[in-house]
Amino acid sequence: MSETTAPVRLERDGDVAVVVLDNPPLNLFDQAVFDAWERVTGQLVELTDPARPDRARAVLVEARGRVVSAGVDVHLFAEIAEGPDAVARGGALWARLLRTVQTLEGLPVPTVFAAHGLTLTAAFEISLACDVLLAAESASFGLVEIVVGLTPSMGGPQRLAERAGPARARELVFTGERYPAAVLERWNVVNRVLPDDGFPEAAREYARRVAAGPTVAHAATKRLVATAVRHGVPAADDVVPAVSGLLFGTEDLRGVASTKVVCDGPGDQRALHIEAATA
Repeated sequence: MSETTAPVRLERDGDVAVVVLDNPPLNLFDQAVFDAWERVTGQLVELTDPARPDRARAVLVEARGRVVSAGVDVHLFAEIAEGPDAVARGGALWARLLRTVQTLEGLPVPTVFAAHGLTLTAAFEISLACDVLLAAESASFGLVEIVVGLTPSMGGPQRLAERAGPARARELVFTGERYPAAVLERWNVVNRVLPDDGFPEAAREYARRVAAGPTVAHAATKRLVATAVRHGVPAADDVVPAVSGLLFGTEDLRGVASTKVVCDGPGDQRALHIEAATA
């Protein structure tokens, strides 16, 4: 299988590394897709390495076809459940897949997931590990593992709890229902719902925009937010001097002398814009 025909592959769009899920017709996650996904997450670590002069400055995850993914090929679960050492093999599977999600989550650049249609199980859990989840108006989401007697185990329940709270996380998993993008936007699971028309390009443009920002500062933001969520605000405050102090040594901040801040707008509704200073 060549890189261009792999069910999960990497492309470049300028400073954006684009992960493409392409396993028609339904983009089901089977063993080959999970293997390719694992390989690609490892490549993302290399591509976003700050030491690389050509590093990717953002990651976009998108899919080809009518749906993002209709879920996982249940034959994968059946083969484990009906074989020897089912408990040990099942645990090993989840440990392996969780590592890929954690790798994605830990990348030092902004990560964006673009959901243009139905997004179930593994794909939904991957989206929850991204910094920003964009959805088209017609997109829908679900964790339907209850139909095979499982619970989502690629980090979905706990990351849903981070975004929407524990009650909503339990509801979504217990029911196994499909939820429209607009509902999950209200629950703070989806960041933004965008029109279906032009959605792929709008998602690309969003990723390009965050890639054009201060990459090291974005990484600092990710660390501070993650620390606050996982360990509390005081813990995040404790790491601010070390994390944010390093930003004074970056090229992004050294260029601040060539900018000026312009305020406009009435009263307290003033907006701040950065404009290049002219000599």
